[in-house]
Formats: sequence, C-alpha cells, structure tokens
Amino acid sequence: QQQLVESGGESVQVGGSLTLSCAARGYYWCVAWFRQAPGKEREGLARINDDDDAYYADSVKGRFTISRDDAKNTVYLHMTRLKPEDTAMYYCAAGTSACGLDRRFYEYWGQGTQVTVSS
Repeated sequence: QQQLVESGGESVQVGGSLTLSCAARGYYWCVAWFRQAPGKEREGLARINDDDDAYYADSVKGRFTISRDDAKNTVYLHMTRLKPEDTAMYYCAAGTSACGLDRRFYEYWGQGTQVTVSS
C-alpha cells in the first residue's frame, strides 16, 4: 500500500506559484522533496524533520518553502517565482535514519506529481 501520495502538480506560467502536498500514511520523522527532470538525476530540494527544522538546496533556497502539518500527516512544498528549469516530476520521500538531501536516506517514496512551467 502506498505510504506517500503527492498531489498539486500542474502547468503554471513562469513567475507563478504552486503548492505541492505529500500525504503520508502515518508519522515520519523526516520528509523530503525531490525532483527529476527527463534525462537528469533525481535532485534533493528540501527536507524537514519533526522539530520543523528545514534545509534547502541552493537551487531553490529563497523560492521554495517546506512545511509540515503532523495533525494531517502532510508535508507541503510551496514554490514561488517558478522558472522553466523547475519543470520536473516532483517526489516526496520519508526516512527513519538520516535527514538530508541524499536520496539514499529515504526508504519510502511517492509516485510523483508533474510540475510544468511555461512562458
């Protein structure tokens, strides 16, 4: 059974904003967002632990905000000032060991939600 389900991806204009949601089946200490564009490696974007300590990749720092609502077992990624290079499949991931932007830390992955940014 799927542990993580992403939603909220859609097509937006350059400079627009979008909020992605990651609904989890239960509590996870650390949740992260990744993205993968065609032909590229999966890239870690942001992670948050249960102390609400957030960490961002330089590529999204200042534009993206990760947050969590533990009452809803949901983690959000609010994205602003979107650029064409933000076009990708976005995934959330949950882990129980370490909390960082390395995909190897995460045991559970969602199916992804597509974000397309066009001019």
